[in-house]
Amino acid sequence: MTLTTVAPDLVIGRNNREKKMYIDTDLLLRMKTWRQHMHRFPECGFDLPLTADFVAKKLQSFGIEVTRNIGQQGLVGVLNCGDGKASIGLRADMDALFIQEKNAFEYCSEHSGKMHACGHDGHSAMLLGAACYLAQQKNFNGTVHFIFQPDEEHGRGAQAMIDDGLFERFAIDAVYGIHNYPGLAAGKFMLRHGSLMASETSFEIVIKGRGGHAAMPHRGIDPIVVGSQIIMGLQTIISRNLSAVEETAVISATEFITDGTVNVIPNTVTIKGDCRSFTEACLIKLEEAMERVVAGICHSGGAEYEFSFNNAFYPTVNHIEQTEHALQAAIKVLGAENVNGNCDPLTISEDFSSMLRVKPGCYALLGNGFDSVGGCALHNPEYDFNDDILAFGANYWIQLVRDQLQ
Repeated sequence: MTLTTVAPDLVIGRNNREKKMYIDTDLLLRMKTWRQHMHRFPECGFDLPLTADFVAKKLQSFGIEVTRNIGQQGLVGVLNCGDGKASIGLRADMDALFIQEKNAFEYCSEHSGKMHACGHDGHSAMLLGAACYLAQQKNFNGTVHFIFQPDEEHGRGAQAMIDDGLFERFAIDAVYGIHNYPGLAAGKFMLRHGSLMASETSFEIVIKGRGGHAAMPHRGIDPIVVGSQIIMGLQTIISRNLSAVEETAVISATEFITDGTVNVIPNTVTIKGDCRSFTEACLIKLEEAMERVVAGICHSGGAEYEFSFNNAFYPTVNHIEQTEHALQAAIKVLGAENVNGNCDPLTISEDFSSMLRVKPGCYALLGNGFDSVGGCALHNPEYDFNDDILAFGANYWIQLVRDQLQ
């Protein structure tokens, strides 16, 4: 990417379209340094003392008021300008993954078994860059809340901050989030109103039979046979309980565990798996149908069962008005030709969904590139965030604030 120093608020032409750029070369280089520092020292879950300290100190150095320890390691920076009563929340995630990095660049993870394999280091750096610019320029009227969240990867961080009073302690009118997306060209942007991402729910079925000698199965209750019938039965739920036009879902059995051996029919079988859907109403249908199938097959086979359905991520459902705001901001900074306002929904999950259940808002995806830097899939030991998109993300945040806080 060729870097050109530009003055704040300068409008420059590209591809015969005008695009607004706010981040100059100096700030972009600082953002890269911040991003690579966080990449070098990844932390996971709620255990983010170094990362939270780093982010908090940067915000404070910009003159932004910071409140720490919301939802354990979460923090919020508050920046006021003018006399406007409107407010906006911008959220970035800070946590890494328990993956051993296989990259060899100089800022590779120094924390064994941990790496930023999802780009949260980049998300935090983009939001820090926007915070730095907005604190310097103060060219808006209202209040910006910079939300830095722990433990997105396990789906607990957003809810922890909410439970700790995030939206009671801070008067936030609407909340927005962004994620990088490998496989989409750098600088491309996509979003949609309604369901953008699926829920993620794990299930566990414990089948209790009566084990015995493999040569005399008639003397017991074989949980392997019952369990096998259940797995096949689960596959009928999508096709026979959901609308082929209006509802989309996935049920995947991913583990089949027994306590038997080569010549022993087990007493117990445990089936574990994963469900995805795009609405909470569909989730309810899945849970009810799955237990009905399990109960019926176990009853017919004489077995007992235990069934659990544990939701980790709700569907990510964007609000119409806020999606339009996000769309217009993205068009201004990236150009209409680079923005897809009606992308296909994705079966991946995001715990920003919990915030969207409480406040109106929008979540969007920014291309991280392909066949080059940042082209590797998320959650891969060779992934790296593409520093060339830092300015795109920060410019989007700035434009969104300026549009909404006039």
